[in-house]
Amino acid sequence: MLNILVTGANGQLGREMRRLGMVSPNSYLFTDVAELDITDADAVLQLVKEQRIDVIVNCAAYTNVERAEEDEATAERINCRAAGNLAAAAKECGATLIHVSTDYVFDGTGHVPYREDMPTSPLGAYGRTKLAGEEAVAASGCRYLIFRTAWLYSQYGNNFLRTMLRLTSERDTLQVVFDQAGTPTYAGDLALAIFSIIEAGRYAGNEGIYHFSNEGVCSWYDFAVEIAAAAGHDKCRIRPCHTAEFPTKAARPAYSVLDKTKVKDTFQLEIPHWRESMLYCLEKLKHEQA
Repeated sequence: MLNILVTGANGQLGREMRRLGMVSPNSYLFTDVAELDITDADAVLQLVKEQRIDVIVNCAAYTNVERAEEDEATAERINCRAAGNLAAAAKECGATLIHVSTDYVFDGTGHVPYREDMPTSPLGAYGRTKLAGEEAVAASGCRYLIFRTAWLYSQYGNNFLRTMLRLTSERDTLQVVFDQAGTPTYAGDLALAIFSIIEAGRYAGNEGIYHFSNEGVCSWYDFAVEIAAAAGHDKCRIRPCHTAEFPTKAARPAYSVLDKTKVKDTFQLEIPHWRESMLYCLEKLKHEQA
């Protein structure tokens, strides 16, 4: 039986991992900051040793892209130093670290889907600290798998899908940017991919960086239109606008589509199209609210 530690267990991805872990014959230990401060290297090592952890899944991250511009030190502590602490503990105890990263490690100036071996060049503090976290994991010498993902949403927490559901139910008109292209990713699909890899023991011998998002490509505008249509929020007129019309502290990648060839070939994964997963998530939300 494997002992698996999941950090950031109260976030979108962590909560999906909780749901899956309940049906596993393996032993899953779910922690968030109240149970384990992953910025404390000694506390991390002590827990990994005491619980004889075989696999660590790091779902914890500082994901507020705007606030990271003002408080890069906190983002660095969570996105980089904490990742390094988990990697160091994995190295010392012979565990494997599965670490979640982001499309924001790229600058978004490309026009073809990003492969894992393409040059990184983050535009802002969030991307810089996430890339530094990847580098800390790689430098530790532990066995690791890094999953870069993008545009993550679920029925939990604050995310674009939930925000659009609320705004399109409240407003008559809404402007959403159409000049940023990527792929919405349902957290349940990423969690299932990670879970299935752990349960099958496929992490061993397949170390490295992987890209995972749902299939397909769209703009934030396209995504918003599909959400509103599926939810029946017909009274809200959604208009496309340029990123420049909404000045922000943090620059966003204009194109951050991820090439998933490697993860599909290595683990024989079937990944759903983003629209299919969006509809599934909306159904789950409807049942929870009923």
